[in-house]
Amino acid sequence: MERRTIGATALDVGAIGLGCMPMSWAYSRSEQRGDRSLRTVHAALDAGVSLLDTADMYGPFTNELLVGRALKERRSDAFVSTKCGLLVGDQHVVANGRPGYVRRACDASLRRLQTDVIDLYQLHRADPEVPVEETWGAMAELVSAGKVRALGLCAVGAGAVRRGADLHEGTIRQLERIQQVFPVAAVEAELSVWSQEALARLLPWCAARGVGFLAAMPLGNGYLTGTLTPGGGFERDDPRARHPRFTAEMMAANQPIVAGLRRVAARHGAEVTPAQVALAWVLGLGRHVVPVPGAKRERWAVENARAAALRLTAEDLTEIAALPAPRGSWD
Repeated sequence: MERRTIGATALDVGAIGLGCMPMSWAYSRSEQRGDRSLRTVHAALDAGVSLLDTADMYGPFTNELLVGRALKERRSDAFVSTKCGLLVGDQHVVANGRPGYVRRACDASLRRLQTDVIDLYQLHRADPEVPVEETWGAMAELVSAGKVRALGLCAVGAGAVRRGADLHEGTIRQLERIQQVFPVAAVEAELSVWSQEALARLLPWCAARGVGFLAAMPLGNGYLTGTLTPGGGFERDDPRARHPRFTAEMMAANQPIVAGLRRVAARHGAEVTPAQVALAWVLGLGRHVVPVPGAKRERWAVENARAAALRLTAEDLTEIAALPAPRGSWD
């Protein structure tokens, strides 16, 4: 598989990562099975994927434990990215950016992951009660201590969109502040064919500074795979059950997007899927971009990895650019 680097630190990763969150958090919990998930991680590593993306809040904690089982056998094959800064309680999530907590969280993640060092340690969300420079300074100390190789930041959530503000304005302000404390190696934010907001300011910001970009949800929470049926329903605790774009009406209205990806895939052969086209589109946005699709099954992890070999033509890109804008229930 093609190799890419994360930021100025030149940390080497495969062109496509594996988002481990769905294996033990949120999506379709009835299908979350440890042994099958472990096989999925191994299948991804066998297919050339190296970046494994997790967080202490996923589970909470069980996702890191799962990844740790794989790392125990194959640490040299993996680039480990995990996150701190969010605490999960009953029906709520709160931020904690206190330096003491950050240090304790890192030590706990190292134990669960069964490793001596985390390749990329990301701040999941800034704590509004703690200056982000203080949190970032504590994370920088972890690099000096040899517990972490590089630091990353997850983008602020999408709530600002509904207020008409620039989606990533808050994230860029945070990046400008913490960059004065310690170099940012990577930014993780949603980016896909149907969620292109990062193209306006955030992706250029990263490119101009040699910062890697981890494209979260590059398959549109599964919609761009073409495997979801409008009106098919989701489990009650699946976040898509409450997402405006996943109502039966909006899933049907957005079918032309999937149809366009299918047309492009067909030009490249019967074995090429809409999901692979969607991932190839993200890969084409820059050498600093690494899509991190989630997967629960071996089949999907391997299919996603093979997207790294797909090269879209000018005709393909023109057709994708002409696809209708995605709709949601607030449109």
